[in-house]
Amino acid sequence: SGELHARQAGSDIVLDFPLNRTTVQDEKEIKELIKGAVGDLNIQDIHYSSKTKKLLVRLNDAYERTVLETLQVDPNRLLQAENSGMVKGLILTLKGTPNINTRGYDFYSRYFSPWNGIPEDPVTGSAHTVLASYWTEQLGKREMLAYQCSKRGGSLKISLKEGG
Repeated sequence: SGELHARQAGSDIVLDFPLNRTTVQDEKEIKELIKGAVGDLNIQDIHYSSKTKKLLVRLNDAYERTVLETLQVDPNRLLQAENSGMVKGLILTLKGTPNINTRGYDFYSRYFSPWNGIPEDPVTGSAHTVLASYWTEQLGKREMLAYQCSKRGGSLKISLKEGG
């Protein structure tokens, strides 16, 4: 991803990332990969970033965060289902439940990249370059709070600069 510059802002670490746009992806081409990742869970949306080779799969909005957190994803099954080179990273995401009275998140995610030797990444900046693009369009917001639901987990504050 090239050289990254970080700076401290209070208790936060700030990184500037590019925004990677997505396009709608036809499920037929990657049906086995999705089945291997989420089984029979209902899917709301599928997008793909050709620049990053990341596939974004949005679970149905009716699901709670715990569905994403407890999902058992087998990296070997992902590798077996997708070996064409089209996908190098799989993002599973779910709309959050922001609440004015509590620390609600705009969206949740998990990221898997066994194609790059990473079964599951705990908190992934590169995945959020795709997620920020997708969720900005979906929610109409330029500032969002996200949570990556890996075992370690982590919160991310996302702010889009003018012009992306």
